[in-house]
Amino acid sequence: MKILITGICGFVGSTLARAWLAAQPGLVVYGMDNFIRPGSEGNRGELQKLGVKLIHGDIRMASDFDTVPAVDWVIDAAANPSVLAGVDGRTSSRQLVEHNLLGTVNILEYCKRVGAGFILLSTSRVYSIAPLAEARVEVRDEAFVLSDAHPQAPGLTAQGVSEAFSTAPPVSLYGSTKLASETLALEYGDTFGFPVWINRCGVLAGAGQFGRADQGIFAFWINSWLRKRALSYIGFGGAGHQVRDCLHPRDLIPLLRQQTTPGQGAPVRVVNLGGGGGNAMSLAQLSRWCRERYGEHPVSGTPEVRRFDIPWLVMDSRLAGATWGWRPETGIETLLDEIARHAEAHPHWLELSGYL
Repeated sequence: MKILITGICGFVGSTLARAWLAAQPGLVVYGMDNFIRPGSEGNRGELQKLGVKLIHGDIRMASDFDTVPAVDWVIDAAANPSVLAGVDGRTSSRQLVEHNLLGTVNILEYCKRVGAGFILLSTSRVYSIAPLAEARVEVRDEAFVLSDAHPQAPGLTAQGVSEAFSTAPPVSLYGSTKLASETLALEYGDTFGFPVWINRCGVLAGAGQFGRADQGIFAFWINSWLRKRALSYIGFGGAGHQVRDCLHPRDLIPLLRQQTTPGQGAPVRVVNLGGGGGNAMSLAQLSRWCRERYGEHPVSGTPEVRRFDIPWLVMDSRLAGATWGWRPETGIETLLDEIARHAEAHPHWLELSGYL
């Protein structure tokens, strides 16, 4: 089987390539990357040693696909993955749309031309901000939990946010580009007869992730704590009670291998993938973990909530479990330890990530 991974030199793309090659000898992997992300160049050499055929290209440029060999499947891991993209002053709204939506169109046109299947790595941020921000929560053990005493929005339970949760706007410019990409992908697949799967991923994390507060919060927090960099709890009283779950990208491989099996069918095309409640943690709890490992470090607090901030977001992946038998394999303690050991071995990781 031949696959093409877009954004292959990013954290997710490179992790998938390494794990998939290890799990499936004989797999032929092509990868496309434009290397604009700080730190992505560092993954080039290792991937080439593994036999990955790298293509220096930009998914925003339709002509960059003209010479890409035909493959059986495309896994789209190329995106600007920040909910603040297009409004944070670092990228323009047009750049965001061109990368996350126009890029998808170009990939889908390629799939149509060569008859390849398409898997979109989408995001939890396609879900509506307002009902998530208004979720009724209470504090337990320095973390928000959903309140049992109040009704929640449809699709929101103690198990997390399910696929039934609203995707009505606003979902952020970032979320809307991914949601539009999902719709286009499903339409292209139905119209032109190639298989499409949509995997809505929660927070992806692990060793080698580029540490930025808006894109890789677990790696950013651990690296910053270790280096005694300034840290701050933002919003919700400035206490760090906001909660996210985390998932290692390599845990996607069993599912991706099933989805790319010839003739594979399933009653649903869109599933959530996340670490779930067992892999969820607040920033205050993450600070406690860092304190136990590295000692004291002050964290400031800003009580005001920003536009896209939400108090609690855990992915309910039960549909993926029922459909594919999928569940996350890497526990949060293993994941955090992996990040920490990588941080200890790479003292300049924050600078390499382009954050400082």
